Amino acid sequence: MTEQKPDQIFIGGGGDGYQSPQSLSLRYANRHGLVAGATGTGKTVTLQILAESFSNAGVPVILSDVKGDLSGLAKSGSPDQKLHDAFQSRAVKIGFSDYRYHDVPVTFWDLYGQQGHPVRTTVAEMGPLLLARLLELSEAQEGILNIAFRLSDEEGLALLDLKDLQAILVWIGENRSALSLRYGTVSTASIGAIQRRLLVLENQGGAQLFGEPALDLHDMMRCDPSGRGMVNILAADKLMAAPGLYATFLLWLLSELFEELPEVGDPEKPKLVFFFDEAHLLFDDAPKALIDKVEQVARLIRSKGVGVYFVTQSPADVPEDILGQLGNRIQHALRAFTARDQKNLRLAAETYRDNPRFSTEDAIREVGVGEAVTSTLQKKGVPGIVERTLIRPPSSQLGPITIEERAAILQASDMAGKYDTTLDRRSAYEILLDRANQAASAAEAAQQAAETAPEPMAREYNAARRFSGNRVSRSSALRSKPRESFGSAISQAVIKELKGATGRRIVRGILGGLFKGR
Repeated sequence: MTEQKPDQIFIGGGGDGYQSPQSLSLRYANRHGLVAGATGTGKTVTLQILAESFSNAGVPVILSDVKGDLSGLAKSGSPDQKLHDAFQSRAVKIGFSDYRYHDVPVTFWDLYGQQGHPVRTTVAEMGPLLLARLLELSEAQEGILNIAFRLSDEEGLALLDLKDLQAILVWIGENRSALSLRYGTVSTASIGAIQRRLLVLENQGGAQLFGEPALDLHDMMRCDPSGRGMVNILAADKLMAAPGLYATFLLWLLSELFEELPEVGDPEKPKLVFFFDEAHLLFDDAPKALIDKVEQVARLIRSKGVGVYFVTQSPADVPEDILGQLGNRIQHALRAFTARDQKNLRLAAETYRDNPRFSTEDAIREVGVGEAVTSTLQKKGVPGIVERTLIRPPSSQLGPITIEERAAILQASDMAGKYDTTLDRRSAYEILLDRANQAASAAEAAQQAAETAPEPMAREYNAARRFSGNRVSRSSALRSKPRESFGSAISQAVIKELKGATGRRIVRGILGGLFKGR
């Protein structure tokens, strides 16, 4: 019989030709991992049992719920569920004597604020690299985005939400000549392309990601009163309609953890475990700078006590340099219908430590639903020999909870009310709007002063008559007026035009009108 050891996570076991029980050591759980397999082979259940086990060990978890099934973690399994008999039979077969039904503490999050607590960040916290990836910008467009962030710092223009970024892009466009001398060419075409991409992002609902109150990462690293780690579930079923937004948000979350958490070395168990489902979306068409960033985070974040587990269909979805850092692996079945599939299958098999009792390539092709080939880190971080494993059944409910059950959990959550109301502090949009209003007011005051002041010729005529006591002919007044140069005449005409009604319209059109209707 197999009992759950306090320093290990039980993954599955043997029986009928399978080898010894397979466990994941908590000491090496921050060395990252991979859960892979074709659609319908059992990846979601494996993710569920790992989340349960980490929570029971007092480790908080962050995961995305792509299909809506993982909300069942919040509810205990029961004898009434459809697969009860199969689960009990599996537990007996693998010798899982500690198997019982229970739920885990869950906090629901949702970028759109519909199925969970709202989750936000600011444009400044996202940074130009990730934002350029999100907007799918070219190199030239990314350069202008970097100028926007630099000017934000230099001019004290806080970038909190999308309207702040849109406002500073307008400001850059109106001052592009001066900025080009300092930063290189600033083209209106590139600015327009960024603005159009921002419009697409707004249409996808991405505007709700940016703003305040911004997410406090410590709210995702809590334990409940009994010491079980909180399982933070990000509703991603609707978010998957915008895959770029989904991947960028999760990468931002991972980057923030890397930046904020202190070094802890090699702890007895992780401080946090992060599951990145549909991981291929992170790397599809990603620029090298972004992949290098992910590799850097994956390599260094383990020293901060964070384990990252990529969940995807094939190991080939993950770049080789990153794949080499994933020490704990659970590989469900891969199908090999095409030449490319067969190549990926061979490559997947080559990444495991061979077991002389069977062919790893054949095992990956043959394992059924709920089975996998597994390899986890053993003593001193050495990869274990690959084994065929029957995955243990989940203790929480298999499948989603009801809308009413989710609403009750949200209402009782410690996070209820903390992020619900959006804040709108004074930032780039408001500062630039004030500048535009001040410029318009100054132009209007100058216009009024020009309208009430006597004409220069009349002032000279009246002054001559007042001080001489004689009538002065208009011809003498004209002769006394100094001649203006051509340049002076042009300057006076431009100044007068800007002071007039047309000038006010220009100032408002350039600096103010673009902010109306926001």
